Amino acid sequence: MKRILTFLFATMLFVSGCSSGAAEHALKSIDVQDKKNPPSSFIPKDVEIVSVGDSLTQGVGDSTNQGGYIPYLKKDLETLKEVRSANFQNYGVKGNRTDQLEKRLDQKEIKKAIKKADLVIITIGGNDVMQVFKDNFSSLQVSKFEQALVGYKKRLGEIIETIRENNPETGIVLVGIYNPFIKWFSDIKEVDEIIKEWNQASEQILAKYSKTKFIPIFDIFENQEEDLLYTDYFHPNDHGYKLMAKRIFSYLDNNKLAQFIE
Repeated sequence: MKRILTFLFATMLFVSGCSSGAAEHALKSIDVQDKKNPPSSFIPKDVEIVSVGDSLTQGVGDSTNQGGYIPYLKKDLETLKEVRSANFQNYGVKGNRTDQLEKRLDQKEIKKAIKKADLVIITIGGNDVMQVFKDNFSSLQVSKFEQALVGYKKRLGEIIETIRENNPETGIVLVGIYNPFIKWFSDIKEVDEIIKEWNQASEQILAKYSKTKFIPIFDIFENQEEDLLYTDYFHPNDHGYKLMAKRIFSYLDNNKLAQFIE
């Protein structure tokens, strides 16, 4: 009888030991499953950014020749906990229109950069508007800009598609255009309305795609009390570029950048 009782007691201890171990394992499994993913700032990331477009990307009017808004934006982005470093590659070319940028996106160097990019920032459209002014200066009509807008929207869509083909996951930011004639023709409200219509069209194009953002800057340069333009009264000066960078950063701050880089 003692042998039987001893065997039963030993068996109970063995079973209870296994049960407690299984329960502990189950609890650990539940704990692991219940843990939330760490925030993006937990492991800071090297963010790869490609800037493409016109003179606003090249940085015409920047006295330091460092790329206009780029050095200011880089400094701001690197204050974010989730960013260890913000590495920019600048492919801005003065005078570029949408048709010219579209062709340049086929260049091997730019395609390679976009494939590795977490974010692509575009400045384009200002020279498309300027082309209408140049082609119709003697008989300028609002209808000419409306006709040109049709082709602009088509080409902008194709630019977004090309970037997406090279990198389906990259974020895409388009910086809007401003009225470059504000110093000379501030009393001609038709120009303001034309620029606003083109910006609205750009925003609508981007809204068709995920991980995109349209960033308006029209109102920044509408301020007549600040000197924000270069000596050509067309491109931003250092202060103008700094305000551009702060506007772009404001749209990427407060965890908004995470949707692009994660």
